[in-house]
Amino acid sequence: MSSSLRPGLLALGLACAPLLARAGVLTPPHIPPADAARVDAILARLGAAHEFSAVAISPDGLHLAWVLDTPAGARLYLIAAQGGAARAINVPGQHKGCDVSEPAFAPLGHTLAFLSDCAGGKQAQDDIVLLNTARAGAAPRQITHLDGLVHALRWAPDGRSLGFLYVPGDTHRVDALAATKPRVGVIGEANIEHQRVAVVSAGGGAPQLLTPAALFPYEFDFSPHGARIAYVAAPPPGDDNWWIAQLYVQPARPDAVPRALVDPNTIKGPLHGLQIALPRFAPDGHSIAFIGGLMSDQGVTGGDVYLVPAAGGRPVNLTPRSTVTPGWLAWTGAGSLLVNAFAGGSSQLATLRIANAAGGRPRATWRALITVHAALEDGSAMSALAVASRGTRMAYLEGSFDTPPEVWTATLTRDAGGAVSAVRDAHAVTRVNAGIRPLWGKAVSLHWTNQGFHVQGWLLYPAHYDPHKTYPLIVSVHGGPSFAVQPRWPGVNYGGAPLSAMGYFVLFPNPRGSFGQGERYTQANRRDFGYGDLRDILAGVKAVEAKFPVDPRRVGITGWSYGGFMSMFAPTQTHVFRAAVAGAGLSDWLSYTGENSIDQWMTPFFGASVYDDPAVYAKSSAINFIRQDKTPTLLLVGEYDAECPAPQSFEMWHGLKAMGVPTELVVYPNEGHGFVDEAHKRDVLIRALAWFAKYLPPGRG
Repeated sequence: MSSSLRPGLLALGLACAPLLARAGVLTPPHIPPADAARVDAILARLGAAHEFSAVAISPDGLHLAWVLDTPAGARLYLIAAQGGAARAINVPGQHKGCDVSEPAFAPLGHTLAFLSDCAGGKQAQDDIVLLNTARAGAAPRQITHLDGLVHALRWAPDGRSLGFLYVPGDTHRVDALAATKPRVGVIGEANIEHQRVAVVSAGGGAPQLLTPAALFPYEFDFSPHGARIAYVAAPPPGDDNWWIAQLYVQPARPDAVPRALVDPNTIKGPLHGLQIALPRFAPDGHSIAFIGGLMSDQGVTGGDVYLVPAAGGRPVNLTPRSTVTPGWLAWTGAGSLLVNAFAGGSSQLATLRIANAAGGRPRATWRALITVHAALEDGSAMSALAVASRGTRMAYLEGSFDTPPEVWTATLTRDAGGAVSAVRDAHAVTRVNAGIRPLWGKAVSLHWTNQGFHVQGWLLYPAHYDPHKTYPLIVSVHGGPSFAVQPRWPGVNYGGAPLSAMGYFVLFPNPRGSFGQGERYTQANRRDFGYGDLRDILAGVKAVEAKFPVDPRRVGITGWSYGGFMSMFAPTQTHVFRAAVAGAGLSDWLSYTGENSIDQWMTPFFGASVYDDPAVYAKSSAINFIRQDKTPTLLLVGEYDAECPAPQSFEMWHGLKAMGVPTELVVYPNEGHGFVDEAHKRDVLIRALAWFAKYLPPGRG
């Protein structure tokens, strides 16, 4: 299940009504003029901040590149790390609406590679473009003419070729968040994408496919000399089988035979039945580090750090008792990794030093370098990290609830072996979002205990908070469940910021099942969906009510994906919540198994398939407790949602109607799990705000 929804630019009301009518969706509900003006202002502020999608740093640390989303499309910028003006890079065929992505500096020299669909016209075909950053005025040069989906661009170590993931002949995004293709034809045989690791010469030419069609690779890495590749892969279809993927190694040439190094489906020990991500060859090529854990979605990585011999052998857990959740790693020396981890609801950068213990088995020591939470009053979060392989600098994105993201750089102090011992001189190198201030209230980190667990969450105050007034509270449950809410600028989405700006307290809990407190905490709601995590959330509601002026008769719940499930399930277990907005949720785990296209994710979380243990699925199905539900509920879902199909919302809507509970269901045409149509994104927000305003009015004083 998805951990995030990324709606785009939102705006109010009448302007989007014709689009909605053509799409077959009802005209948005009426909002009083005063509220409409406030919503307009909130949405304008949300849309004012520019978003960054990638950051890269040259091997010597002297140049930075990033991709910034602009009204004309995603654009590439280049700057000297020591300062100066950023330079916008004009790519071949650039026009309004085209995009660039995935900048990557060559390991030798000053060549920057990136993807661009600008030359493809309306077909939006990504191709590889190179730029010589050392030559002033040099023009970018397109080196490929590909036909298919291209992503995960990275250089081979010798700088003579580039590798990428490639779906020849099909540009449909292979992602459970995307709208599924029409389910017609021979199901399970038609419309199956085959993704491969491909390489192309830096001089241009046709790509070579390295991996077999029988495997669908999700992530890959080159060995230090480029002779081998390591990759995480499973048989197609790719959107379903990531949860059972294995780690493979093979020579970096076509028709090579892959060797499975790690199979979580059969291995004994803590990695059994879990997921693996981010394979990275050690500098000597003798071992491979990766992250293994209970993960909800590809790309939302969290778990423990493992090390396995590249020639084969048993993987070793380097962080078996960690109280944080590693989510990203990079080798900085022969025996050291730089790790970015979820730490509670914040980010922690750390060095993991690896040495051989008795018997030759690796052991590791963890040294936290910086907890970004301490940087600002409301905390902040690091993402998109990039480390200079030969220099002493790193680049990353940093933002908070209160501050839109910017590109930052910092100096790394390294010892003789390359391990990072300190981070200093951190500062922003961009100011594209300077001066943008939130219209929502301040954020604070809250902590409470429940049933032996230490739980963390974030609380947004209502805008214009007055401690002498009483306010409603809305609980916003994150997706996943293997994820964590961190303090990030909310961007343009339905969620906590608009609700806070409209006068609500908003609680973002990170209950058991979340990242941030080690793998034991993440796995604490296995076979227990909706019970232990709900108890943690209810304890958080009580903690808020004890410290803040919250009206216990005006408490609501909302969320998307897993948060949508919780927004359906929680009202069947408690009457604490007086209104609910469930986005892309699910109501019946048994029927869900046969409806979704990602059923492989369920076994790791439930411990068995629905056919082997239907009872464990039934006990967490909201529809089985529908008679206990008295909560007015708004249900929102995409027509072609592959992760949480629309019939799940239909079931809940039908059950609530039968019980006489106020409910409304909106199905958005042609949308998947993550919406892309701007009119639909607007409609989601407007309907949710109107629903809560009706059942949890914020202005009672």
